[in-house]
Amino acid sequence: MLNWDTMEPTPRRNPAADQANDAVAAESVAAEQLNAQPAYHEVRQPAGQTTAHATGEEHAHSQTGLEGIEQGAGRVDVSAKRIINATADVNQLLPMKYTWAWEKYLAGCNNHWMPTEVSMQADLAIWKARDGLTLDERHMIMRNLGFFATAESLVANNIVLAIYRQITNPECRQYLLRQAFEEAIHTHTFQYIVDSLGLSEGELFNMYREVPSITAKDAWALKYTKNLSTGEFDTSTTEGAQDFLRDLVAFYVVFEGMWFYTGFAQILSLGRRNKMTGIAEQYQYIMRDESIHLNFGIDVINQIKIENPHLWTDAFKQEVITMVREACELEIAYARDTMPHGLLGLSAEMCEEYMHFITNRRCNQIGLPEQYPGAGNPFPWMSEVVDLKKEKNFFETRVTDYQTGGALNW
Repeated sequence: MLNWDTMEPTPRRNPAADQANDAVAAESVAAEQLNAQPAYHEVRQPAGQTTAHATGEEHAHSQTGLEGIEQGAGRVDVSAKRIINATADVNQLLPMKYTWAWEKYLAGCNNHWMPTEVSMQADLAIWKARDGLTLDERHMIMRNLGFFATAESLVANNIVLAIYRQITNPECRQYLLRQAFEEAIHTHTFQYIVDSLGLSEGELFNMYREVPSITAKDAWALKYTKNLSTGEFDTSTTEGAQDFLRDLVAFYVVFEGMWFYTGFAQILSLGRRNKMTGIAEQYQYIMRDESIHLNFGIDVINQIKIENPHLWTDAFKQEVITMVREACELEIAYARDTMPHGLLGLSAEMCEEYMHFITNRRCNQIGLPEQYPGAGNPFPWMSEVVDLKKEKNFFETRVTDYQTGGALNW
């Protein structure tokens, strides 16, 4: 049983799930050694062998999976597998090169949940009660739900319409399919919350076009993915590959790795006070999924850097730093909009410190210097939900160690 006051973990329920999750956790230990040029799951080239991009050559025939079948073609050489611009057949999962991607796929499958497994009766009673929530709390909840309701769809669109086609590795594609399904579950969550509480569908789902602080964030991210969905986009060029890296940073590092955390802190703070516990429970499930999404994206970024070192120039690193700093400021503005007066032991100023703390963490994970030296975590209780200092090892905390929504009792 999960207790919001003590944050005690529930007992282990499924050995298979623990094995998969522990595999992700064990794999993550080495990642904490990240420094100037991180490689969470580095795949070194054999001695004397170089990649085409490393020598300045271009891949003329990277695979999409839609090519005609070549009768009698040779079997896949695992050394020909690459994250982008691979010439190996992308339809053959085996032999496998990036086992970290497969382990994340298995962990995601073992962590399956559905929003309808979570009771919303207590939430409905509090929402309808005249004194159940303050006006500031209601404002925060609506803004929070309004951002997440369409954010999950934007992330899913980026996966399905842009990222999947450019990734030329089958085990990574396998995880992307799982992630896309999880994004659909997350969107389902907000439909379920709206339906359960009787909220205005149009008001909540259209907030990304009506609330400036939400519009600003979504518009910022979308500019990095628009050109990837065109048939003319090409990662075999330096410009194209760097555009792809920008998109990965915008959606994995920023969207899922920075912007979701203010919302998590707000809703989980409500749950700790036994308010809106059904929503809080679903946010815990979402946060568990998003932790793996984030870490998959970090691994992909760092592996692309290893296989294409010419992309990670000083000028490009500075551009990425500018991106995360812009994103940090957008999230701080959103925090001020959602909590103009402070509530639940939170304030916009505390969220600003928290965002600086998280931004430093994300920079460190992709080999960039901290941008806000000395920034600390103003919400130490959040570390009991997910230890940000060991985010690669999310399951070590065992805070939400479950298989389905029914495993949690309030």
